[in-house]
Amino acid sequence: MRSILALFVLSVTAHATELPAPITDADYAFVRLDEARLGQLLFYDPILSGNKTVACATCHHPDFGTSDGVSLSFGDGGIGLGPNRRVDPNNRPEQRIPRNAPALFNLGAHEFTVMFHDGRLEADASQPGGLRTPMDADMVAGFASVLSAQTMFPVLSRDEMAGSYRENEIARAVRQGRITGEGGAWQMLSARVAAVPGYAERFVQVYPHIDGPPDIAFTDISNAIAAFMAFEFRSDSAPFDAVLRGEASFEGAAATGAKLFYETAACATCHEGPFLTDHGFHAMGAPQIGPGKAASFETHQRDEGRFRVTGDPADLYAFRTPSLRNVAQTAPYGHAGAHRDLAAFIAHHADPKAGLAAYDRAQAVLPDYVATDFEVLNDVVQVADIAARVDAPQITLSPGPGDIAALVAFLETLSDPVVLEGRLGVPPSVPSGLPVPKR
Repeated sequence: MRSILALFVLSVTAHATELPAPITDADYAFVRLDEARLGQLLFYDPILSGNKTVACATCHHPDFGTSDGVSLSFGDGGIGLGPNRRVDPNNRPEQRIPRNAPALFNLGAHEFTVMFHDGRLEADASQPGGLRTPMDADMVAGFASVLSAQTMFPVLSRDEMAGSYRENEIARAVRQGRITGEGGAWQMLSARVAAVPGYAERFVQVYPHIDGPPDIAFTDISNAIAAFMAFEFRSDSAPFDAVLRGEASFEGAAATGAKLFYETAACATCHEGPFLTDHGFHAMGAPQIGPGKAASFETHQRDEGRFRVTGDPADLYAFRTPSLRNVAQTAPYGHAGAHRDLAAFIAHHADPKAGLAAYDRAQAVLPDYVATDFEVLNDVVQVADIAARVDAPQITLSPGPGDIAALVAFLETLSDPVVLEGRLGVPPSVPSGLPVPKR
């Protein structure tokens, strides 16, 4: 971290830029350590995937900034980790995962009430269980938070964790629409976990309402995983935080970048507050690569973003504003991970229409797979439509690389050595005995 710390002096100095208030414990939900330790094991255990080959950590690994280091990866049907992940010749995936794996930092903070790139899961007190989800009234109660509910949707995805209905009973239940209740996908996964003595014992110890294995519910599993994510990936000890607390100041290129971010370029219009996100949705003209987001009966490769949730044409190609915490470690960038380089992504954001026209496809990080990954970008009509819908506030940069380099230097101050090192870390083994995702 020396390159980051060199941008600072450990003394309090005045700074003209108005910065957000520092993060405090009050910004986060309380986490019990015993619950987080149970969740750690489940997060790294492939037992929750249909074919028992994919864990949460497969696509959200600390070695890759809680993402996976590629634009669009493989869940079920893949072998290996990060940029080294490849197709399993004995279980070929049906397609790439349609969207880039988002980072997981600070999702335990109270203000994170909307999940996924398109916000299809959201805290809503007027809905059953306090959540608005694609499952509507079928959503069960018992999830402790929106983060808890979020952790359990990937297990229902064919491309992420469930696998093909031809291969396992979990995927078949999903295909038949049996998610909740007796014989549903969630119940079958709960039974898998409960059948492992190491888990059964821990659940009884952690949750007083559980008397024995039959009492372990799917919501208990998801609540434990959420507790781990909230504890492990809390990020509030970066050099940036030292500045917010008045313990340091920006120096050199980082100071120039901070002034650009908060003043001249106005990046903070959307990336506001201590978590650097407005939690809103904006169409910023990011290149669309990969299979796109489509229903099983659709054949297009578009990803229409928030529009698929709201049906409002104003939301076409709009995606959630990501938090920028540890952004230097979470490449590639964009909903489809179309940019491997942070500077290139910033340059695109400064002029999305020109960026779409001149997009360098070598920026994509795609594991080998026979697919029409650039079908949308090959269609001038679709590209023009994406460009025409851009509504994100434009950032103003001077010609040349100077401003972009300064912004990158500022964004590097958001790298948090504590969370990147890990609190609980990667367990050496898990109770199921299945392989832990490791490099």
